[in-house]
Amino acid sequence: MLKKLTLAILLPLAFSSSYTFAAPLVSDPVALMQSVLAQERTWAGLENKTIKAGDITFTYSEGGVKGAPTVLLVHGFSGSRDNWNRIAHRLTKKYHVVAVDLPGHGDTKAPATFGYQLADLSDAVRQFVLALGIQKDLHIAGHSLGGGIAVLYSALYFLEVKSVLLVDTAGVYTKVGNSLIAKPQDLLNMLVRKPGDFERLISKVATYDTPFVPKELMEGYEKIHVTHLVEQEKLMNALIEQMKWTQPDTFQMGLRSIEAPTLVVWGDKDAVIDVAVVDELKEHLKNEEVLILKDVGHTPILEADYPVSEAYLKFLDKAQATPNKFAPAPAAVKP
Repeated sequence: MLKKLTLAILLPLAFSSSYTFAAPLVSDPVALMQSVLAQERTWAGLENKTIKAGDITFTYSEGGVKGAPTVLLVHGFSGSRDNWNRIAHRLTKKYHVVAVDLPGHGDTKAPATFGYQLADLSDAVRQFVLALGIQKDLHIAGHSLGGGIAVLYSALYFLEVKSVLLVDTAGVYTKVGNSLIAKPQDLLNMLVRKPGDFERLISKVATYDTPFVPKELMEGYEKIHVTHLVEQEKLMNALIEQMKWTQPDTFQMGLRSIEAPTLVVWGDKDAVIDVAVVDELKEHLKNEEVLILKDVGHTPILEADYPVSEAYLKFLDKAQATPNKFAPAPAAVKP
């Protein structure tokens, strides 16, 4: 497990055989951060793209093997598509990879009237998928909020989803223990409003080990988060309200509606959603595998990217070889 978040950001750029990291000489921390992320995308084999779907202009990263099965990567609350770069670095060697910025996150702009409830976000992802034409035999992966979106998407479009990856997934659970999700109103503490909030989010909530991030990068991350405060506050309030009236059995029904093979990954030190909820996922998913990571917090895709990507690649290979039982039978050949 990487102890320093800085290594998770910079080392792949510095030591990749195909790309050499060169930090730009800029005084603006936001420009520095954006440059680092752009270089990391290139290292991961991804290109920056945009597409309009409905009334939302999505920014996304795309790369990998043309014509290969598609893997769609969906980030969590207050994150961005770049959270998946280290996982994508390995996936692009074999698969067609798409990582999307959700509405109100990263560089994706949503209209002021956007609803931000889980159904709204899932529908937005659906429109994005249709705009790209990647809906058939889709492998979908979600972290945290992105996992909740993946659950709903996979339940609704089970005829098209080939496999599901759920990483420390948001949901309505019963075995929440003392984790942050036990008191939904406390989730507002995940918002970055002022200097120091991002460091607190990283060290006390998102990861298990307190990471070191250079001052310039910390300031860049923080300012980027603050620019999305209005949208993310709307989103968090919408989710909190939804959690008040959504019952666990409704979420469980969604899990039971997923037909595709599902890999569940969780950090055993997750402070946001207690690892005990994995038992609920195992109870209601039809075809699941589980990976619990020791001494890892809420963000395994950054804290433990190698074991996550290793397990995911093996899982994808098996899932790709598994026929969809709902696929139409091939037409009989006339003699």
